Amino acid sequence: MAEEAKWYVVHTYSGYESKVAATILSTVENRKLHDLIKEVNVPTEKVIEIKDSKEREVERKIFPGYVLVKMVMTDESWHVVRNIRGATGFVGPGSKPVALTDEEVEALGVEKREVKLLYNVGDSVKIIDGPLDGFIGNVEEIAPDKNKVRVIVSMFGRDTPVELELDQVEPAV
Repeated sequence: MAEEAKWYVVHTYSGYESKVAATILSTVENRKLHDLIKEVNVPTEKVIEIKDSKEREVERKIFPGYVLVKMVMTDESWHVVRNIRGATGFVGPGSKPVALTDEEVEALGVEKREVKLLYNVGDSVKIIDGPLDGFIGNVEEIAPDKNKVRVIVSMFGRDTPVELELDQVEPAV
């Protein structure tokens, strides 16, 4: 297909998010619509709940009543998702779904961006974004799971540790 899959938000009855997501996935399997509907996601977070003075970790929905679907918007894919039991429609004006922007998708943390590390601990790097743009420093620590890198930068004659995102630095030439 020429069109690219984008993330859309589907409104559901409260409490039906997981059921709607599972039904969409099974419909995709049954009708072989893998090329139209790529992913279905119910964003959740783990929180500590204290009940009867006992702590327990529970998973809570970040957006109750909503399911995120990555799909190529066609009449067929719209119809499949729209007619799932428990789904009330797409988020957007009238019956026209509006895709999430790249910034919104990144802010929601739905899709993980792959950053290729071209540097290691001890390497000299150049900061390419932010207030320290143009500074050169040495990599002290890399935390790919947190998308962070700690760089030691020399400012005003002092070595200063700076925490940056992985894509804010590149190897110094």
